[in-house]
Amino acid sequence: MSVRWNREGIQAVLRRYQGLLLVLAAGLALLLWPVGSASEGTQSTEPAVWEDEQYVQALEQRLSDALSRMDGVGQATVVLTLDQGFRRELAGDERGEERETVVISSGTGHQETVEVQRSAPRLQGALVVCPGGGVAEVRLNIMRAVSALTGLSANQISICQGGNQG
Repeated sequence: MSVRWNREGIQAVLRRYQGLLLVLAAGLALLLWPVGSASEGTQSTEPAVWEDEQYVQALEQRLSDALSRMDGVGQATVVLTLDQGFRRELAGDERGEERETVVISSGTGHQETVEVQRSAPRLQGALVVCPGGGVAEVRLNIMRAVSALTGLSANQISICQGGNQG
């Protein structure tokens, strides 16, 4: 059978295979359709940077509030730096040398990774600026408090005297 590839020939082929072409187009559309969205709880394998920043900001605020209530400290400002952000350990299935992440699928097409363990960010250092930072006894109390609350050693904590801001 010889088909002329002009306008009439193409229209004849499209009419003849119209049903098959519709099924193929629908299948292709379903394959390209997104399975889930971030708002539905789909998790990425890497933690978001904003999550680390929110954690650090909340910790800085709590430390500032607590230190400011200590005798002789005054209004304290705390700045923390991270050595490493949130870490997630995902469940995996090891087959030989390969490791596949375990994923749970629901009937609605929603997929979610299985998190085995999550560790908080690891702090690298702290800076405390306050009016009482020049008094040795106050500095020692600040050093002990920050070390106890963050796990940082004395050489990772810097305390500076600062003026009152008003």
